[in-house]
Amino acid sequence: MNSDQALLSPRALYQEVADRLREKIFARELEPGAWIDELKLAAEWGISRTPLREALKVLAVEGLVTMKVRRGAYVTEMSRDDVSQVYRLLALLESDAAGEVAAHASDAEIASLQTLHDRLEKQVRQRDAFFATNEAFHMRLLAVAGNRWRTQIVADLRKVMKLNRHHSLFKQGRLAESLDEHRAIMRALAARDAAKATRLMRTHFDNGLEAAGG
Repeated sequence: MNSDQALLSPRALYQEVADRLREKIFARELEPGAWIDELKLAAEWGISRTPLREALKVLAVEGLVTMKVRRGAYVTEMSRDDVSQVYRLLALLESDAAGEVAAHASDAEIASLQTLHDRLEKQVRQRDAFFATNEAFHMRLLAVAGNRWRTQIVADLRKVMKLNRHHSLFKQGRLAESLDEHRAIMRALAARDAAKATRLMRTHFDNGLEAAGG
């Protein structure tokens, strides 16, 4: 990414810049509450401020960046109330999806979820890998449920949750507890028990919120 000529590529430059900024935020290279130095980043990446500002608008819509009048862009900080509100929305949306999957998914779709769960079983002592597979499992469940609007909302909420300094899975012992909850959810899905799958997914998020201190 050496010049704005990259705009001629199939993918707009601002989208690539948004991806880079997202990576920096998720890697904690830009901490929640940190001011984003546009001049420094533009110079570092060899671009003008125009695609950078467009990228910041994208991240602001996602909730990852907060724009402050006459002060610039800051990485969004998550309050305890913010965390609680996001968890409650995720609980509603994903528990509904779990019920739909239990009721309507094909055997092959249930098997695809089982494959991801089996990977989780092997990663319970590998926090970063567990995080990634856990998210993949939840997003796959939403894909199987098939409501693209719900999937988009959850994807955006999950991005914002990565800003939480006190992520529930950071708590000692929470990975093992989360895995136990996933086992129960998988059993309900495989048994085609929609009511139980819905209830267990809701409990999964309630426990996650409690572990996060919400």
